[in-house]
Amino acid sequence: MKKTAIITGGSRGIGLAIAEKLGLDGCQVVIFSTGGQEKYKETLENLTNQGITWHFVQGSIDSAADREKLVRETVETFGRIDILVNNAGVAPLQRNDLLQMTEESYDRVMGINTKGTLFLTQMVANQMIAQEKVFDLKGHIVNVGSCSAEVSSVSRGEYCISKAAVSMITTLFADRLAAEGIIVNEVRPGVIATDMTSTVTGKYDALIAQGVFPIARWGTGADVANMVSFFCSDQVAYTTGNYVDVDGGFHIKKL
Repeated sequence: MKKTAIITGGSRGIGLAIAEKLGLDGCQVVIFSTGGQEKYKETLENLTNQGITWHFVQGSIDSAADREKLVRETVETFGRIDILVNNAGVAPLQRNDLLQMTEESYDRVMGINTKGTLFLTQMVANQMIAQEKVFDLKGHIVNVGSCSAEVSSVSRGEYCISKAAVSMITTLFADRLAAEGIIVNEVRPGVIATDMTSTVTGKYDALIAQGVFPIARWGTGADVANMVSFFCSDQVAYTTGNYVDVDGGFHIKKL
């Protein structure tokens, strides 16, 4: 029997890299995306051509109805949920100084990055607990956080706050679900080449050139996907509530 993995925000960028990697690992993957399936026809055909079994669900993680639809369709299609990767997230539509940050922007970012992640995790955890235990563990949950959980960016404070909250979501669910046989961990990407960072390439190119990142290159979706793959594997059975930085060593403090 194959494991079933849900990847939110799985149609592009880091999420797509994760979906592809878990699919190649042998999982059936469910891709949750705000865009319609037709928009990603070529992407999905590529998964099929690699022998990956997938199901696509359109919706937004900040919608309770869409979260319910995602879980319902996953169970209807594949019978169970064994892995949840909470990858969906947004940056502010406009970078504003902390002193000019708007409540509208804050509510949007927190609603998707934090509230959506929290309540989808709750729903999936209950499904994992209720379903028959087939594998050694009831499930794995991996949250895709960010180095911004600890690194200050005063021009996108709402994003930093949302990702700091995701880290506590990791801690809380790891604590609550350990006795249920569900492992919860977090991956914190640094500067990864995605649509989200495409508007600030000059800034990060300069920082890389200055040696701010010990591994002096942009990170890739595959870099993140490989670590997520490990955290979702049977090799991770006695480690929960932890995180790994996938940031080229950016977190290293040095004089």
